[in-house]
Amino acid sequence: MTNRVALIAGNWKMNLDHQQAIALVQKLAWSLKDAGHDYSTAEVVVFPPFTDIRSVQNLIDADKFELGLGAQDLSKFDNGAYTGEVSGAFLSKLAVDYVLVGHSERRTYHNEDDVTIQAKTAAAFRHGLVPVICVGETLEELESQGAAAVPIRQTIAALAGHEALGDFVIAYEPVWAIGTGKVATPEEAASVCGKIRAAIAEEHGAEIADKTRILYGGSVKAANVAGFLRSPEVDGVLVGGASLDADEFSGIARFQKHLAL
Repeated sequence: MTNRVALIAGNWKMNLDHQQAIALVQKLAWSLKDAGHDYSTAEVVVFPPFTDIRSVQNLIDADKFELGLGAQDLSKFDNGAYTGEVSGAFLSKLAVDYVLVGHSERRTYHNEDDVTIQAKTAAAFRHGLVPVICVGETLEELESQGAAAVPIRQTIAALAGHEALGDFVIAYEPVWAIGTGKVATPEEAASVCGKIRAAIAEEHGAEIADKTRILYGGSVKAANVAGFLRSPEVDGVLVGGASLDADEFSGIARFQKHLAL
């Protein structure tokens, strides 16, 4: 690890109603407190469905939990006749810190292309949200183009054309490793994350590249997380299914206890 604070992000996807969300967040926060978790060295953020955000925000505020709050998507529009979409302005009013942009499921199931991802990134910047820009390749793309080509292209496209870049996070999620049980090796993940950082430096300068946190995601568990985070190029993880289990996600967040092993 470097002086970049690790980011442990839990994407709940379309799971848990608002009551279940409250129970999970309470158990997670208590588990981390009992373990003496130091949030200054590993930030922990949950990304619940839209219908849970207000309940989770109230709980975090009332109980003074140190957990961060994220949303799973946002509209490229700020307001208007866009039924079913959610504005970044609304999210910022709910004290949301982060928002996922360009998750592979949005790209695949909702046909979101690089132009859409760029516009959503701009919307996040406008409203003071930190976009967690998800990039990654399918198995076919991996075999035809190599491991870094698609993630680099997607990263550069998402960051292009902005008058000024706000804070952002990149999450490298090889599509072939999401929910499949297949996992990139720590060496493979570190190599791709390093190449993404180099591409950011080439386009936007070393200062921005050096401060940008780049995460790995794809079948991450407490048992394998330390292997990925031993590399200084990997600054955290984006966790899917394992984030729905408070004990497992707490174990992932406490990865540092495994680093000395």
